[in-house]
Amino acid sequence: MKKATKKDILFIRDYFLKHYSGMVTELEFKNDYELLIAIILSAQCTDKRVNIITPALFQNYPDSQSLANANLDDIKELLKTCSFFNNKAENIIKMAKDVVEYHDGEIPHEHKKLIKLAGVGNKTANVFLIEADGANLMAVDTHVFRVSHRLGLSDAKTVGLTEVDLVKKLKEDLHIFHQAMVLFGRYKCKAIAPLCEECELKTVCKSDGRFGVDGKNDLKKSIKTKKEEVK
Repeated sequence: MKKATKKDILFIRDYFLKHYSGMVTELEFKNDYELLIAIILSAQCTDKRVNIITPALFQNYPDSQSLANANLDDIKELLKTCSFFNNKAENIIKMAKDVVEYHDGEIPHEHKKLIKLAGVGNKTANVFLIEADGANLMAVDTHVFRVSHRLGLSDAKTVGLTEVDLVKKLKEDLHIFHQAMVLFGRYKCKAIAPLCEECELKTVCKSDGRFGVDGKNDLKKSIKTKKEEVK
């Protein structure tokens, strides 16, 4: 696949800044505690599904202390419609215990501290800092991986190397570009049957239209990316 030129990158930057500045996650939350849990639950699960699950979870366990003392089976029951709910239930309880023991019950805002928490990898930590602080970070999920490759911003085989490519090429306003590519990938540049004909970026797209047919090649990449996201 061809790579984006400097001119292409400027065009892509301008488009995303114009149309997606100010956009935030579609996950619903009221505080840092709720945000981090929602992000953990969203791995291989839609934001819509997470938003259905979390109200009851947060009502019964409104803070790190209450979750740290929760019964595992109770949490599993609340998360049972979420993908990988068994692992996620264990992780969020362990995460809450660590937050209580090492951070006085408050979610840390440092990447090094976040990734030491159960269920929190690099992507989850970056998303948290992007949404909570507007940090100049890039988080590569399935949508970002797909969009960045179709636009020629990266040809890397892994999530980590794709993140490196995007940081290098986009440099600033990364929190905007992360959210832009998530929403653009979710609603327009979809894995299967992307809306190519109405896409304002089709003049700089490097997929040569082949993903507008059935998206099979790109879907394989997306599936691989999803597996890498789950820890």
